[in-house]
Amino acid sequence: MPDNCTTSSVMRMADLAPGVVDNFLARFGLAINIVDDGQQIPAGFWGDSEAGVHGHIVFVRRDTPVHSLLHETCHIVCMDDARRSELHRDAGGDDLEEAAVCYLQIILAEHIPGVGRRRLMQDMDAWGYSFRLGSTAAWFENDADDARQWLVDRELIAASGAPLWRLHDH
Repeated sequence: MPDNCTTSSVMRMADLAPGVVDNFLARFGLAINIVDDGQQIPAGFWGDSEAGVHGHIVFVRRDTPVHSLLHETCHIVCMDDARRSELHRDAGGDDLEEAAVCYLQIILAEHIPGVGRRRLMQDMDAWGYSFRLGSTAAWFENDADDARQWLVDRELIAASGAPLWRLHDH
């Protein structure tokens, strides 16, 4: 978590209605494991309240930021089967895949009741995500064509930008 982060301003898992995330992840064949408050989140790369990943499971606590849940979920979605089968903690991938993960998490935010694209981008900025054009929204709207095309090429989103609700498989 960056030093300049306004941690109280970001949406947390506790802010979402019960079952919303379970239903969302099930569309991809993924599962959520909610860890008790105060316990370490398994398979987390960044530690603290950040989400963890192992195979098809996303680990969170009630204080996990929603953007972290979405980001780690999108890593699982974007990696191929071989990487996913070995996934524990570190999603890996190159810079373009990382950009695609960020792009996809913004699209998917529209499909979690109470979140939405605008709120997620605000939270990403507050947390300290860094983009060439300064803000998440400016990057998404004006500088993310390569990330978008990466997702289209892998049939993770349609040409229209709509999610296809599938995992990358090759």
